Amino acid sequence: MAGNRSTHTFPQKEQSTRRAAGDEYRLPPWLFQHQELIHDLESADFVDQETLTNMLNHVHFMDGYVFAHLRHRKHEDGILVKVRPEPCLGKNLTCHWSDETSSGLELENYQFLNIIIDDGSSMILVPAVLQEIGRGGLTVQLPSTSYIVGQRRARRYPCHEVVVELIQSGFQAHGELLDFSPLGFRIKIDPQSSDSLHWFNSDALVTIHLRHGQKIFFSGLCRCIRERGGLTDKEIVAAPVDEKITRFKRKRMRNPRLQLVPSPTLIFDHPLLKKRVQLEVADISTSGFSVYEKPDQGVLLQGMIIPELIIGFAGALRMKCSAQVIYRSEEKGKGIRCGLSILDMDVNTYSRLTHILTSALDPHARISSEIDMEALWEFFFKTGFIYPTKYRLIQSHRENFKKTYKKIYQESPEIEKHFTYHRNGMIYGHISMVRAYERAWMIHHHAARTMDNRRAGFTVLKQIMHYLNDIHRLPSAKMDYVMSYFRPESIFPDRVFGDFANALNNPRGCSMDLFSYLPYTSLSLGMKLPEGWSLRESSKLDLWDLKRFYSHCSGGLLLDAFGLAQEDSGGESLEEVYSRLGFLRNRTAYSLMHKDDLNAVLIVNRSSLGINLSELLNGITVLVTNSEDLPWNVLSTAIAQLTGVYNMERVPVLFYPFDYVKAEHVPYEKQYQLWILNVRYGNEYMEYMQKRFRLSYK
Repeated sequence: MAGNRSTHTFPQKEQSTRRAAGDEYRLPPWLFQHQELIHDLESADFVDQETLTNMLNHVHFMDGYVFAHLRHRKHEDGILVKVRPEPCLGKNLTCHWSDETSSGLELENYQFLNIIIDDGSSMILVPAVLQEIGRGGLTVQLPSTSYIVGQRRARRYPCHEVVVELIQSGFQAHGELLDFSPLGFRIKIDPQSSDSLHWFNSDALVTIHLRHGQKIFFSGLCRCIRERGGLTDKEIVAAPVDEKITRFKRKRMRNPRLQLVPSPTLIFDHPLLKKRVQLEVADISTSGFSVYEKPDQGVLLQGMIIPELIIGFAGALRMKCSAQVIYRSEEKGKGIRCGLSILDMDVNTYSRLTHILTSALDPHARISSEIDMEALWEFFFKTGFIYPTKYRLIQSHRENFKKTYKKIYQESPEIEKHFTYHRNGMIYGHISMVRAYERAWMIHHHAARTMDNRRAGFTVLKQIMHYLNDIHRLPSAKMDYVMSYFRPESIFPDRVFGDFANALNNPRGCSMDLFSYLPYTSLSLGMKLPEGWSLRESSKLDLWDLKRFYSHCSGGLLLDAFGLAQEDSGGESLEEVYSRLGFLRNRTAYSLMHKDDLNAVLIVNRSSLGINLSELLNGITVLVTNSEDLPWNVLSTAIAQLTGVYNMERVPVLFYPFDYVKAEHVPYEKQYQLWILNVRYGNEYMEYMQKRFRLSYK
């Protein structure tokens, strides 16, 4: 019965027959092997004729099918033939043969027994009386009572156009998914697209992929529950092995799960059923959510991937994500609890979700919400965040700063996120972060003032830590590292950032590098480098030399965070993202060479004015690789040749390492520590903050 996707529990196919050469194979009808169900009708629940009629009309309305149960007069074996019912308006029901193989049946050799309806949860046995049978179909008289037999633990659903790939120790096969339930699925293997079926071992575990086109909906180890058929016609019923999927690295510190009122709703097109599903959320966090299903009506298969899922809030707000079912567990009195993990969502959507959950915990906490710009500037000046020296740097471009910040804080672009603590429109705490490099975000603009003895500075810091705790898992965020510049003499950031780096004592998990800062003018712009010296765009070999130097000198994360140690990953670049949003951002590395020897790499960072108030993303970072042979006047000339791209009177320049600055008496103005965290160590950082400062994350 080629293409059959029935959902009953009693299939067994006879040996396949073939058409002429080149045609697809087709199979005879299903053998009915559960005669015990018919002999046990006294204890079965029943269905009256009116209910049965409504069921049959629903089948017709949905272009569905039922089965005619026939018995061979000589061999006395029962078969099931798929038939399509006509509208049922009285006691008589007319059905048309549907199966390709039914046309080859010798009907005079068969006796009609029953009509059988399989609704996925059970079979409805209809002891109808045959009125007429022929090549076109059959007509029966419906009984006053029909019987519910063969009830299942979980409902089975027919599937369409889902391709199966089966792999077992070198054995490979393809086929189609016939039906599934939350407990497992039934597969028909195509013998023409597989290795020898002699090689399949039903006692061993098998890897199964379910896909449609290029999208994989399930991939995992499964156990073969039973198999039927021969070497040219095989069906397998399989079930996932793992009781729970560990999608991501386990965390000791998890963001809180909340039960919201009203409950959000999950809406998605089921990847196997190809139909719309709605489920009510039991609890939700920034990493995922859980729902309850009735044991006999479940549609969530453990391990199943949902490519596009909508989280609806009170019918007013809809958030898209992709998700995966990671566990199913029965809870007495509640049903089956299903946990789903968020696989990906865009940055702005994640921010809105975090804002809702954060506000539910503390109504004064805001994430990337629209801000009164006058209140923001008043806050920055009154808290001393914009101090006189910093204001001197930005005052001549203040209108551009205002324009940039209005765009950032009122349009909430995907490259920047800000966290504030508000009350009645007044800002008491602020911290923000910006996507500074391809896979690194920079935390900056941390300021606070007192609010009823609350530590607003710690509160917004906790907000950003909550945010980072889950977002780094999302591919769309492109967040492998977070970084922050701070002054070594600043007590607060040195405690919350610097002390953790020292406590972790693993520069590949969290590193700090000391930079000297000098605002540079363009007075020597016309000067040329001495003979033998050259400045060129860095080659891969130059960056390899830089990596060797930095690994020996620091061993930290700077080159990784700056993207100097990474290949182009494809997709929309950081520069393209900024440009699409109406901003400027690029980074180019130049090598200062003496003949063929690398002496320094100068990283030219450019961004729209005001992206960072200290303009540390709008200046030059100098990494000196050969301190002994690089005179300051040569390096100063090289810097001057690169300052022409900036429309600023004073260009920020950062120097590393400090040993060179000290030896050459470079007239630096101040110093910055560059703190970089590998986000895979984010949980360790949260634990440290909880213990050190007694922060609660609930």
